[in-house]
Amino acid sequence: MRNSVLSAVALATVSTVALGVSAPASAQVKQAIAIVNVEQAVAQSAAAQTAGQQMQVTYKAQIDQLNARQTALQTELKQKQDALQAAATAAGANPPAAKQQELQTQYTALQRRAQEAQAELQRIGEPVQIAREYILEQIGAKLSEAMRAVMTKNKIDALLKAEATEAFAPGADVTNLLVQELNGLVPTVGIVPPQGWRPGGQGQQAPAAGAAPAPAAPAAAAPAAPRPRTEGR
Repeated sequence: MRNSVLSAVALATVSTVALGVSAPASAQVKQAIAIVNVEQAVAQSAAAQTAGQQMQVTYKAQIDQLNARQTALQTELKQKQDALQAAATAAGANPPAAKQQELQTQYTALQRRAQEAQAELQRIGEPVQIAREYILEQIGAKLSEAMRAVMTKNKIDALLKAEATEAFAPGADVTNLLVQELNGLVPTVGIVPPQGWRPGGQGQQAPAAGAAPAPAAPAAAAPAAPRPRTEGR
């Protein structure tokens, strides 16, 4: 009987020691995870904000031309689209084959014109779009460094994209901290790309970062022409 009691005491002692050793190990498994909206941080950075204001001045002629031409093309396409819809309605539920072919030809011409309008707007807005990409690339060059600084200063082990997260507490969002780091690392950027510059073109000599361009308004696409519906087809 005594041996049985001693064995039970010994077993209890070993179990207690084992539990005492394993508990701290599980307590150490803790990570600090934060959420960040990178696109928002870039857009709200001082460099992007200042750049946007300067873009409205430096590229005013191109922006005005783009807006005016976009309005004109949208009006033209709307008129053609309305005419096609009216013709399709007038054709009735069972138009003859010749009328159906006519409507199809009219629709194809409208679709082609919409594509031509979009290509024209892209050509006019190209200088503005390239400048915008140039701005974003300069800010983006400091993005990794800025995120590392946010993680180090705030003892964060992992940063997750806000759009890829189902739910999170407001305090987990460190987007504003990323904006602060970007402001310190890249307070201004150049708004005029070097001759022949294209997105991703590393190694080209960048001008002095005096004026900071902000993302320019992208060229709006010409409205796509809906396929006319001839009833009964």
